[in-house]
Amino acid sequence: MANPGQPAPLADEDDDRYVVLPRQVWVDGALAQPEAKDDALAREEPLELRIAGTSVAVVMRTPGHDLELARGFLLSEGIVPDAAAVADLRHCTTVDSPEAEDNVLLVRLAEGVDLDLAALRRNLYASSSCGVCGKASIEAALRPSQRCARTLVRARPRVDAEVLYGLPGALETDQPVFARTGGLHAAGLFTAAGERLVVREDVGRHNAVDKVLGWAMAAGVELGDKLLMVSGRVSFEITQKAVVAGVPVIAAVSAPSSLAVELASRAGLTLVAFVRGRRLCVYAGAERLAPSTAARARAAGEPDG
Repeated sequence: MANPGQPAPLADEDDDRYVVLPRQVWVDGALAQPEAKDDALAREEPLELRIAGTSVAVVMRTPGHDLELARGFLLSEGIVPDAAAVADLRHCTTVDSPEAEDNVLLVRLAEGVDLDLAALRRNLYASSSCGVCGKASIEAALRPSQRCARTLVRARPRVDAEVLYGLPGALETDQPVFARTGGLHAAGLFTAAGERLVVREDVGRHNAVDKVLGWAMAAGVELGDKLLMVSGRVSFEITQKAVVAGVPVIAAVSAPSSLAVELASRAGLTLVAFVRGRRLCVYAGAERLAPSTAARARAAGEPDG
């Protein structure tokens, strides 16, 4: 485990998540170095998901934890209801190019799980377009997740503010490729007591969330009392994934979007943003937050310490 405040060391599998390429540095309008220097860049490659031989999605991701990414994507997009619906996941070995083998995943659903693949492809395409108004987007997001939304309303994990203050640092210590490249987002799953369960990195912030959710699916971890922490802003898409998966609390280092806040409020999700130092902003679901022990002592007029 990395020391507090220090990024985790690179593991062998991290080598596939970045590439080293030459670059020039210019300063004040002129070339600062006569020779090109090597720079580590986050790797980005497509991952195609196929169900029953039909391509249903292509996501641009950082290679690594592909099975988790696929499981989380299938869950958070409402394609499958739970882990039991996925019978098998494996990389394709019959593609035309050997280089593409790692970029195609075959999904086999459990017996009795039926999908309208044509409708699924239309819905996934529509969800990635820009022609849907905010109200319609929220209604569409809530429709496949009414069960999870009701679960969120019932889920009342009390989260101490001190726990939230510690999440950014805990997330940062498990981002070895970001420390090398500066080019990856991260998402982490934590208990209400602040225990770090898993952290995943990816060039796409929503992919990092899907990898975390996919890890939880594979590990059989219950999400109804967990916290999701993300390294950047909170978009509608990330909030939607949390709602569909049944995660009751999401926290972020940066800002939320207006539609993310509206969806969180409608679904009963707690959304906390701008978690920096000793300050945070709560945009929805404040009833799940509890003042820290020190804050309660101050309110009671007790001396600190």
